[in-house]
Amino acid sequence: QLEFITPFQLYFNPDLIFRKFQIWRLITNFLFFGPLGFSFFFNMIFLYRYCRMLEEGSFRGRTADFVFMFLFGGFLMTLFGLFASLFFLGQAFTIMLVYVWSRRNPYIRMNFFGLLNFQAPFLPWVLMGFSLLLGNSIIIDLLGIAVGHIYYFLEDVFPNQPGGKKLLLTPSFLKMVFDTPEEDPNYNPLPEDRPENQPRDQDQNQQQHPE
Repeated sequence: QLEFITPFQLYFNPDLIFRKFQIWRLITNFLFFGPLGFSFFFNMIFLYRYCRMLEEGSFRGRTADFVFMFLFGGFLMTLFGLFASLFFLGQAFTIMLVYVWSRRNPYIRMNFFGLLNFQAPFLPWVLMGFSLLLGNSIIIDLLGIAVGHIYYFLEDVFPNQPGGKKLLLTPSFLKMVFDTPEEDPNYNPLPEDRPENQPRDQDQNQQQHPE
């Protein structure tokens, strides 16, 4: 908005990325949601709301897995962007988060602007229809739904099928960076660090040894 940079410096362009090494475009194309307006605020609200609900819900205490979902989704969208003329993928990323949340909360009732009542799994499709009414291309929305479904299937569905197994394994370096290390059950604290050897509160001492 301040014109320090322009969208032309941010959009996804494989030629500029691989030939002129403008690597930042792999990230910045996810960060631009257009000029300030209804579409921009609409995307911001949904991105904040469903990203937060995922982080505080099914990914609670699993920050590394949450980050890995971001990386996995961004990687698939980037691959698709190599073969299609897509310049900005931020909206697709938002729809992916909405899709994953909606499939993990299938019984929640939703209300869209007081006009429609539906179950949570229909939310991505309602958003796609709304985007179509605004005159936007639905390719981005379909891409977000597709990537969200791939993640949901590999993470939640396939491991629970007969003969299935978990295919999406969060790299250990992400867990080392983002997750709190687990306490070693075999750790033997020093005598002065053991709870029974900690000094008691002054109030407890006064109760036990009143003057």
